[in-house]
Amino acid sequence: MCDERTAKEEEEYLTRSGQLTRRQFGKLSAGAGLAMLLPKVANAMDVTGADINVTTPDGVADCYFVHPASGKYPGILMWPDIFGLRPAFKTMATRLAESGYSVLVVNPYYRKEKAPVVAEGASFSDEKVRDKLVSFMQSLTPEIVTKDGEAFIGFLEQQAAVDQNRKMGTTGYCMGGPFTMRTAAALPDKIGAGASFHGARLAYDGPDSPHLLVPEMKAQFLFAIAESDDKSDPKAKELLREAFDKAGLKAEIEVYKGTMHGWCAIDSRVYNKEQAERAWSRQLVLLKKALA
Repeated sequence: MCDERTAKEEEEYLTRSGQLTRRQFGKLSAGAGLAMLLPKVANAMDVTGADINVTTPDGVADCYFVHPASGKYPGILMWPDIFGLRPAFKTMATRLAESGYSVLVVNPYYRKEKAPVVAEGASFSDEKVRDKLVSFMQSLTPEIVTKDGEAFIGFLEQQAAVDQNRKMGTTGYCMGGPFTMRTAAALPDKIGAGASFHGARLAYDGPDSPHLLVPEMKAQFLFAIAESDDKSDPKAKELLREAFDKAGLKAEIEVYKGTMHGWCAIDSRVYNKEQAERAWSRQLVLLKKALA
């Protein structure tokens, strides 16, 4: 969960490990490029991507759509973390497209500002940055997320690069984790797979907890949980497991050792390349199987 505890844990982790910071990452992106942070995709497809606008019931969302240069492939809706749409997520979406998917990564804050909503290299430890992002995140109610998810999937359905004969997937990071669950529950006949990476507030005591929506889903899921998140809320994974088992749905739920909240985004201050790559590979296995 992104809060003051997260910021404090980040600082302690960076002091111990000397990991690449967001500011250093910004310098890298301005020079050699983001893609060099990631291993090359085996048999990567040629892809084409563009900044696009998607009309929703509440306005126009700025997004990035990337897909193989020819043919039709399963659609993927990618929800970014609390920092929102930015170069790192465009790079990650492109990488997924190279594996044979048509990927829409969105700006969930389009009602507030166009992306990016914070400056390159901004740190969650900066109180002003943190207050702004938390405020933006809190504006995304379950009803708004569901409405946006339906609009974004509706966009994908209309694209020539998306195979309408196959179900779609949705992936989410940090606050985007529960968004995948809300989307899968709202569109059970269209969403066949969901993947949550260090998802925040996936299961808790409350009437609007995402795990209570599992009976409404038909999707297989991957939950890649940060060790730091599990330590602060060990009950969440048990509630998830119980919900999916009861619904008879497949779910891979794992706590990734040595990881901090935010560890899968390539520009994260606590990016853990080894574990992020393992989670990415598990995502590819899920998508290949569930969206066949």
